[in-house]
Amino acid sequence: MTETALFTDELSCLLSGQYPDENGRFGPFGGRYVPETLVPAITGLEDAMRAALADPGFQSDLGRELSDFVGRPTPLTHARNLGEQWGIDLWLKREDVAHTGAHKINNAIGQALLAKRMGATRVIAETGAGQHGVATAAACARLGLSAVVYMGAVDVERQAPNVDRMRRLGAKVVPVTHGDATLRAAIDEALRDWVSDPGGTYYLLGSAVGPHPYPWLVREMQSVIGREARAQFQERTGGLPDAVVACVGGGSNAIGLFHPFLGDPEVEIFGIEAGGVGEDLGQHAATIVNGSPGVLHGCYTLLLQDPHGQVQETQSVSAGLDYAAVGPEHAFLSQIGRVQYRAASDDAALSALDALCEAEGILPAIESSHALAGARAYGKTHPGSSVLVGLSGRGDKDMATLLARSGGAA
Repeated sequence: MTETALFTDELSCLLSGQYPDENGRFGPFGGRYVPETLVPAITGLEDAMRAALADPGFQSDLGRELSDFVGRPTPLTHARNLGEQWGIDLWLKREDVAHTGAHKINNAIGQALLAKRMGATRVIAETGAGQHGVATAAACARLGLSAVVYMGAVDVERQAPNVDRMRRLGAKVVPVTHGDATLRAAIDEALRDWVSDPGGTYYLLGSAVGPHPYPWLVREMQSVIGREARAQFQERTGGLPDAVVACVGGGSNAIGLFHPFLGDPEVEIFGIEAGGVGEDLGQHAATIVNGSPGVLHGCYTLLLQDPHGQVQETQSVSAGLDYAAVGPEHAFLSQIGRVQYRAASDDAALSALDALCEAEGILPAIESSHALAGARAYGKTHPGSSVLVGLSGRGDKDMATLLARSGGAA
């Protein structure tokens, strides 16, 4: 079979709903690697998810919350000034204006509705940059559920405003000091909690990672981004963009934006990972660009690991991209060549952040700024092209980091 035939065949399986398959795999990636004590909870979640997504009543409730609580549809903004500077026709899908300030609320409110449908009263979650934690706290407050959020101690310090927001929204925030004390450690701790009480606790996982059905469930909740963006772009321009670009850590905002465009062969798709400060292990979080296959947090995917299979610490100015693995669907899309994955350095992302602020009056999250850096790089080789960027969140949460890097000067 030729490489092109493999691409076409595998992509057809994905678009027709054959992936994830009955084992929760996207090609070789995905699956379910969990302790035996979690199997009933995981299978129960999958059954409940399938029933909910097929229930018009659940879909109606979700649609109402997305409209009345989240504020959807989010706008599509034509960034004319910055586009002229970069030599492209630049468009931004504005998840930064969704309630709580990022795309995370789409998944949080959907899963919180599912948790309530399943009879749960206690919800646990993990967070890196804090946006998923804030979204979980807000969704649980909205629906009358208690929330516990695990967060790496390093991220607690660098995302202090979001920690305060979570607590004000009624969530208990638990700093995690072991391991690398970032997102990976937070997920470890959330999984330990879940194992201790799988029957009475709902784990509201925030990214398109983890054991099946989470990568699929999160993609289903986040695909509203791409469905809206595709329709909005066609309405505004009469066509589709030449390229779609989003940042990738675990990959929830990216898979949500990408999925509705996967069947459009004329649209190039780019995922931008955290290039950090160098190419050596420990200097970045570019999992697809530099990783190798392995198992982490319940699924088989691409990891940053040493030759002995030991997962390595990561580095990024962005707390939300600072993760040593990636969602299995992204690993699959990279393998078949439908999505191209690149890395943007800390400096490139911060430069793009400053450019958007000054040209358009929009302060993006540092995570989103990696996607902007990717769009800028694309424009250098494709001048005049139309580029749609997923602006996954706003940068208010990052002001302490930005001030520290500028020496405290405004």
